[in-house]
Amino acid sequence: MKQNLYFVEITNTCGGEANYSWVTRHCVTASSVRGAMWKVTRDSGISWHCVGDYGDTMRYDSKLGATCAFITEWDNEVHSQYLRINKI
Repeated sequence: MKQNLYFVEITNTCGGEANYSWVTRHCVTASSVRGAMWKVTRDSGISWHCVGDYGDTMRYDSKLGATCAFITEWDNEVHSQYLRINKI
């Protein structure tokens, strides 16, 4: 199965909205968005559930609701500044 690169941002929430008082960014190799989030779940130990589709970006919230993750397919033009980020 073909592997794709995904860009994942994880941040805290305040009142259910992404707050960005802290953020971690990750490059994940997987065959699908769900596969990428499975890897993020495995490596972070946090349970996630999908809460929205915003065009080409999916939002996942943690089970406790204190953090959220945004995932999109890697685009070199947009994400090239993050070449040294964590790879999962």
